Amino acid sequence: RIDGKVVWGPVALLPSGSRNWTKLFDCTFSDAELDQIDLALVGTGVELTPIPKGCQARLRRIGIETEAMPTPAACRTYNVLLAEGRRVAVFLVPV
Repeated sequence: RIDGKVVWGPVALLPSGSRNWTKLFDCTFSDAELDQIDLALVGTGVELTPIPKGCQARLRRIGIETEAMPTPAACRTYNVLLAEGRRVAVFLVPV
């Protein structure tokens, strides 16, 4: 659930809003979207899955750090960082 709404499938939560993340590990987000964040959390489902090196490298080149973790941990971490006013986005694979 996001803002009380049930969401099915992978989803990206960015400062500009939420949207379906139809292709897992898709790094084709616009520069305008990526300029709004400093940290990208990736919830990889039940188990930890590494972020593909190409995607991670693209984000690091533009100054965005990435952190992969199981989806429940990514949700908790995102909420804490958002409450702290951090420039964070989260990309979630369903559990």
